[in-house]
Order: sequence, then C-alpha cells, then structure tokens
Amino acid sequence: MNFESAAEFCLNYALKKGVVFVDVRAEHSTSNHFLIHNGVLKSVSFGSDEGVGVRIKTRKDNALIFFSTNNLEKNNLKSLIDNAIKLSEKRKISVEDGLCDDNKTFKKKYSVKQKINVLDLGPDEKIKLLLDLEKKTRDFAESRFFSLSDELTRKLILTSDGTRILSVIPRIHFYYVINVFEKNKVLEHYLPFGSSSGYEIIKRWNLSERIKNDALALRNNLKYGRRLKPGVYDVVVAPEVTGIIVHESCGHPFEADRILGREAAQAGESFVKPEMLNKLFASVNVNIVDDPTVPKSYGYYLFDDEGVKARRKFLIRTGRITDFLHNKTTALFFNTKSNGSARSTSYEFEPIVRMSNTFMLPGDYYEEELIEGVKKGVFIKSFMEWNIDDKRFNQKYVGSEAYLIINGEVKEPIINPVLEITTPQLYKSIDVTANNLELFAGTCGKGEPMQGIPVTMGGPSFRMRRIRLR
Repeated sequence: MNFESAAEFCLNYALKKGVVFVDVRAEHSTSNHFLIHNGVLKSVSFGSDEGVGVRIKTRKDNALIFFSTNNLEKNNLKSLIDNAIKLSEKRKISVEDGLCDDNKTFKKKYSVKQKINVLDLGPDEKIKLLLDLEKKTRDFAESRFFSLSDELTRKLILTSDGTRILSVIPRIHFYYVINVFEKNKVLEHYLPFGSSSGYEIIKRWNLSERIKNDALALRNNLKYGRRLKPGVYDVVVAPEVTGIIVHESCGHPFEADRILGREAAQAGESFVKPEMLNKLFASVNVNIVDDPTVPKSYGYYLFDDEGVKARRKFLIRTGRITDFLHNKTTALFFNTKSNGSARSTSYEFEPIVRMSNTFMLPGDYYEEELIEGVKKGVFIKSFMEWNIDDKRFNQKYVGSEAYLIINGEVKEPIINPVLEITTPQLYKSIDVTANNLELFAGTCGKGEPMQGIPVTMGGPSFRMRRIRLR
C-alpha cells in the first residue's frame, strides 16, 4: 500500500476494533543534500521515506499508545494496531495521556505553489548553484562552507472525529559558514536561510551579495575593531540578534509542556509559571507572536500534527503574557483549547509542543532613529555565540559585527561585545522597536529522541536602555 491507503486502513481497522480515539499521520518524503568547502564537493546525499505514525486510546480512562512503522503491509499494520490496543487496555490513563476535546473537524487539502519545483532540478543543477556561488565569493573569505538541501513532504492526517488533512510542503534550506583571516586573527560567521517554497527563492536571497557584505564587515572588524570598555550602555540590536533572543528567551519558555515540567530531563524547564498569564512582563513596546501561517516561511503549516487549525498566537502583547504554546495534552491542563502547536519531525515521532515562526512585531521607527537617540551605546548587528540556562532565565549573547555609537552616530567596530542579562530585565529595558522586520531560518531541537524541526525567528531592530556590556 502507499502511505495514503495505509493511513485509511489504520483508521478504519482501529475503529472497527472499537477504540474511542485514533489519529494517523502518514507521510512520504524525498530529500537531497549537498555540501561544498572552498569549492570542493564534500558530501552528497539523497533519501526517501514513507510510513505511518498512529496514536490509539481504547477507552477514556485507558492510556494513549503511539507506534510508527515504515512497513505498510496490511498484516504488519494489523499486528501493530492489535498490540497497541492490548497495551492501552492494560494501562490506566496517566498525566501524559489526556487530550482536550477540540470539537472541531476539518477536511482540507493544501499545497505550497512552486515556480521552480524541487523535483525538477537535478543534482548537477543544484551543485552548480553552489559552485557558482563559490566563484562569486571566494575572493572575500579565506574559508567557505556552503550547504544546500531540499525536501518535499506529502502528509495525510486522519482522526477518529472526522478530520482529514492532506498537505504537500516543499522546503529549501541553505547555510554558509565563512572565516576571515587578518593579522593572525580570525572571525567566523554562520547564517542559515530557509523557505517553504520552490527553488525560485534562491534568487530572492541574493546570497552572493549577502556573503560578500558579511565577509567585508568581518574583515573591517579584524582590521579596525577594538575591545569594548566594560560598562553601562544603551544597546541597539539588529533583526538577526532579535531573532535568537526571541526564540531562546520567549519561544522556548512559553512552551506549555516545559512550563508543566514535562521537558525537565531533556530540554530543561521554564522560569514562566501558569499564574503569569495575563500579567505585565515586558515593556509595553514588546509584542511577540508565533505564527505558522506566514507564507513561504520555513516553519509554515496550516494544520498541526494533531489536525488542529494553525493560527497566530500572541505570546506577549503590549508587554503582557497572553498565551502559551499548546498541544491537546497541555491544553487540557490549562483548561483551554490547543492552539495548533503540536509538531513532529516525521511520522516516526509523536507530536509535541513546538514553535513555528516566532518573532517580535515591528514598530514605527526607522533603525536610524533608534541609533540617533543614543548618546553612548553599542549597535550589535549580528552574533557569533549565545547560551542560556535550562530555565531560559540567564543568558549571554556575543556580538560578531558590532559598532560603537557616540552621539547618535555609528563609529568604529567593536570586537565581540558580550551581553549577559536576565530575560525579564531584557524585555523590560526595550524602549522602542524599529520597522525593519526580518525572519531567519533555524532548526529547533527538542524531545527524546531528539526532533529537529524547521522554524524561523526574527523581528525588527530594537533598543534597550542602560545595559551592562563587557
């Protein structure tokens, strides 16, 4: 059977056995990956996969059982379903097994339109893209890693309450790592790009110009940069830095399973408590959302992996905590509904609470106006290093491209300024946000076993007052 027929069979067979709940995710995916280093092809891989993931509950007070398989023979599927039913009947419900009743069903087909289909370009053409990029950039950085990958995933979600979602989503991912050497010193920068689209997105990314400008900025930093005198400064951060801050210090701690302590042994806990909902937490200038419906975004989807319709979630609105990220299990504990945040890497894994596209909303000011309002400060345009504790409270960001600001003007480059701050202090210190929203791709890791999923993170430039740097 193909993956769609297998999904239908699993649903119907489980229902005939009298289960009270079953959902099925069936997927077929193809993928390609290419890596070059300084013009030499280092790695090529191709893959395809097909299978189903099934969750079953025999009675309301019995356990929820999950299994997955890439063997789509009827006899194998029957055996796995029969075994799951036996396991569910033997186990009473635990805190992990509850699912909120959404009372909504959907029947929907959707696909991402591609101008240049990921399946229409052959390996030689994709390698040529990387080699052409190498020719255009090799004079600007001494070391260059370029990685290009794509995937096309067809997914069918079926549930016992009648939901049927069929989606076709292509994804393109590129990243570069460049190293610039000057006077026995070296600086490195890594930047990923990702989109749910066809290969037409490559032209829009303008990669050669981006890499060239990045390398020139790093070299300028090595030639003329100086160490920052430790002290208190006003700080302006650009969208790349905003993105990592928002993802790590807002997105992760607002995952409801972390708030409930479910991720403590794997990914950590959260400083956020349930009673903080609807409380003022940040400056009134701060608005942060998680929105999987952004077209062409790397974290794009219209229905999550439990069949719940996706929507924009305001995590922070005008400084107040207004929502957490929920799947059907965490929503039950918070006496609410799932907001479409259940995701899994593939059919092999059970869906858990995940981010999609998490970003700060833009304000009304130009970036230049943020800088003009600074008497003594630092402009951090990109980062080279970050870390954060497992409760997402204490964090550190190290600038890559950064500059001193004196009397509203950008001056000489600063070498690796270090920002160490707590999450509440960071968000309370933001006094203005710019209008230059940018999103950056990433692969977010979570779960046991680890599930890496496509996300984006970003926002506008923003300004913080009286921040200690070193």
